Amino acid sequence: MTRRNLFSLFAAAGLATKTDAATQAAPLRADIVPLRLSAAQWRERLSPQAYAVLREEATEPPGSSPLNAEKRKGLFACAGCDLPLFKSEHKYESGTGWPSFHTPIDGALGLKTDFKLVLPRTEYHCARCEGHQGHVFNDGPQPTGKRYCNNGVALKFVPEVA
Repeated sequence: MTRRNLFSLFAAAGLATKTDAATQAAPLRADIVPLRLSAAQWRERLSPQAYAVLREEATEPPGSSPLNAEKRKGLFACAGCDLPLFKSEHKYESGTGWPSFHTPIDGALGLKTDFKLVLPRTEYHCARCEGHQGHVFNDGPQPTGKRYCNNGVALKFVPEVA
């Protein structure tokens, strides 16, 4: 079965067009200028691991990111283009092995439906460079009930300056 046939099957079942809070994001910000680079330029800019995640939608192994233990105040920005995506106060320990957040910075993320594991999931990416960050799930803490499960290699931490 081809991916197109599979998508058609999901669409017929109503799964591909499902719209709920997990697939809704704040509108992308008008002040964000898109960053478009060639594959060669991205390879020069990123480590091989970051390139695989950000540009090819790979997933890093759970527990491999030093950002899992990051507890300082600051911002978590896209490793590809430095756009701030999450505030440190919105990070929490999800027990999944990846940095997790309950609330993104408004307009910093774009969403799309991903069928790589057959069942639809909501992928999110950086609004500036469209780098893959991770997936959002409906099992997070309040106030949103969301878990933005992020690849650590797709992020960089910028500590708050006192």
